Amino acid sequence: MNKEILKAAEKYRDKLTEFMRDLVRTKSYSAGEREVVQRIKHEMEKVGFDEIIIDGMGNILGRIGSGKKIIAMDAHIDTVEVGNPDLWEVDPFEAVVKDGVIYGRGASDQKAGMASMVYGVKVMKELGLLGDFTLYVTGTVMEEDCDGLCWQYIINEEGIKPDYVVITEPTNLNIYRGHRGRIELQIKTTGLSCHASAPERGENAVYKMSRIIQEIEKLNYRLRDDSFLGKGTVAVTQIFFKSPSHNAVPDECTIQLDRRLTKGETREVVISELEDAIKRAGEEAEIIELEYRRASYTGLEYPTKKYFPTWVMDEDHEIVQKTVKAYKEVFGEAPVVDKWIFSTNGVATAGMYKIPTIGFGPGNEIHAHSPSDQVSIEHLVKAAAMYAYLPMKLSQD
Repeated sequence: MNKEILKAAEKYRDKLTEFMRDLVRTKSYSAGEREVVQRIKHEMEKVGFDEIIIDGMGNILGRIGSGKKIIAMDAHIDTVEVGNPDLWEVDPFEAVVKDGVIYGRGASDQKAGMASMVYGVKVMKELGLLGDFTLYVTGTVMEEDCDGLCWQYIINEEGIKPDYVVITEPTNLNIYRGHRGRIELQIKTTGLSCHASAPERGENAVYKMSRIIQEIEKLNYRLRDDSFLGKGTVAVTQIFFKSPSHNAVPDECTIQLDRRLTKGETREVVISELEDAIKRAGEEAEIIELEYRRASYTGLEYPTKKYFPTWVMDEDHEIVQKTVKAYKEVFGEAPVVDKWIFSTNGVATAGMYKIPTIGFGPGNEIHAHSPSDQVSIEHLVKAAAMYAYLPMKLSQD
């Protein structure tokens, strides 16, 4: 079976490459994905999807089959921005091909997954790898801005809740079964402004915050460590202040925190730890839980708290075992099973909705968000072969 699937995928190498290059050429920053959605729709129509839906948020969902098991294979189709263009050796939107590698913004993170999924369906249909399943191939929006928001919308508003989800973020063609979560918060101190020539007349909100920051730095070293997912972390990433002038004592100071969550760490745990850090500092401060609120390219606002739960699938969970078995049958060897360092839409599918979720994708995550953003064409072809076979394997009892 493995040779037949790989041979079938290989036939579409050139078409897959050109589709992938078109995706890279089509700029699609978060909340600006309209054009790339239309390009994906065109390719899905060529491949022969049974139904193509563009939902109210702007996600594109291509359906194959109408069987009992509902399976989703997901790729977010937005990208981060380019950053300093001088750091790039190629035009980030030219989709340069060199030595079998496609370079450009979004090549690894994660338009490669989208391209391979569409041609995986082509192979699936050609070889009759269909079973008692309904497959949704999803191109989801705004993930770089707010992981999982797209899936909150799909599940809550479209009423599509899969039995299994495959996240196609880059895994270097390994199988990933989880990652740390995160929560974004702010802490605010208030003081009393006065003229800076007599600071003793006021209360300096920055000084108050400095003592809290020291306790947060200490907290980072006390956070729990998980043998698989790694350590929880907390970092101060931004500092803001308010003051009547540069000659006045500031009466307000706010810090932004990035708190990465390992196994067993929840929102409630984080809030309790921060309250303790503030108490240790001998100060009073407000902890502010942040909300994401931005209109998608369709104009829809779908606000959510910036809490992205940790998730991990046990090694013996059926989705892990079935995916490992599918990998062996396609490639004729055992896979590496690991985890992502960054977070994905799995924060919603697995973290919020407890849907069994697994990761398998072309490209290496080390190139994500970097000026070396790239994916090998060989990865695209191999991933397409795996996507052609995996849904049938997951649907079997």
